[in-house]
Amino acid sequence: MSKPYVIGIDMGGTNTVFGIVDARGVVIASSSIKTQKHSKIDDYINELYTETTKLIEANDAVGKIHGIGIGAPNANYFTGIIEDGVNLPWPTPIPLAKLVSDKFGIPVAITNDANAAAIGEMTYGAARGLKDFIMITLGTGVGSGIVINGQLVYGHDGFAGELGHVIMKRNNGRLCGCGRIGCLEAYCSATGVARTAREFLEARTDASSLREIPTEDITSKDVYDAAIAGDKLAKDIFEFTGNMLGEAFADFTVFTAPEAIILFGGLAKSGELLLKPLRNSMEKNMLSIWKGKVKVLLSELKEADAAVLGASALGWEAK
Repeated sequence: MSKPYVIGIDMGGTNTVFGIVDARGVVIASSSIKTQKHSKIDDYINELYTETTKLIEANDAVGKIHGIGIGAPNANYFTGIIEDGVNLPWPTPIPLAKLVSDKFGIPVAITNDANAAAIGEMTYGAARGLKDFIMITLGTGVGSGIVINGQLVYGHDGFAGELGHVIMKRNNGRLCGCGRIGCLEAYCSATGVARTAREFLEARTDASSLREIPTEDITSKDVYDAAIAGDKLAKDIFEFTGNMLGEAFADFTVFTAPEAIILFGGLAKSGELLLKPLRNSMEKNMLSIWKGKVKVLLSELKEADAAVLGASALGWEAK
């Protein structure tokens, strides 16, 4: 093979991870930059180019890159455009595939970041051998990739599967970054957990180590650390979050009858703090014909590898 590598890029709302991947799906090397660092998309792409070039040069891959695949929020596989990047700092639409291709001089293909994670998991991770599953990414936002009969679902316009924007609370719900009220993402993303913490601290009077942190600075990691240390309020935050995810998963099952729902992203690392209430809630709310049939699994791939590998698969198709 004259050009044995591709670049896989996972553009998240907080970090962008990129890697050199060979034809066997091995991540040869990877690095990252901060997505939110630059106020202009051109400056972001310039830094991405600089840092990726360093990685290519350090791994003897100059002239050996076949293509670039990118997983990005609300990226349209058909058009190469980010049409509504609600967790990104730049105005949309962004013709991302063209901008990156012009900068690198290499063909580029893009898809939704959660779709990229689903492709990576199906090829190399917990979804190997599964033909029907849903990938849920729990990061800055809540993303999803839906696979039915072994095929990723894009819909007629490329945007199918925005399950993070299913409305969970229609009355008095939180404002979501998408502009709607009460979306799952507003509650069950990492930022949603931090918002829950602030609400709980304001509404309750019980002691909590979270009260030692300035309210506006609380992160989901702070809530996790407090819960692991036995803080009841922090545990209740995970109970609340898991319950809502379980309700949502029971509803998602009605749509596609998946064999499994696979969790990926920082919040998924919370383990049983999140999984126990999630599974209990899912079974409680599940239509009887699916009770006990849908597994909830954690990604088997190293942090960010699912999305990077999934995105890299597009790199082989880029033209």
